[in-house]
Amino acid sequence: MNIQRVVRNLVTTKRHFWLTTQSLRVVENASGKLEVALDPIGCKPGDFVITVEGTAARLATDNPKITTDLTIGGIIDHWSEDDW
Repeated sequence: MNIQRVVRNLVTTKRHFWLTTQSLRVVENASGKLEVALDPIGCKPGDFVITVEGTAARLATDNPKITTDLTIGGIIDHWSEDDW
């Protein structure tokens, strides 16, 4: 698991069948690396979140058949830039 910040929503015009109803977010780690994460919980830009990778990322979705390698597993309630 990693702590990352949601940077913005990601909108796509075409997606694989399993991703059609899933929200995607651009997330950033502490070193500034950007990644795309599946968001089954409904985050907003600026939220600090816990992300899970690999097999755990698929299991954290509503449907384990979804092929993802990064999923947001939770929103951190109390976290600031100073903690990062």
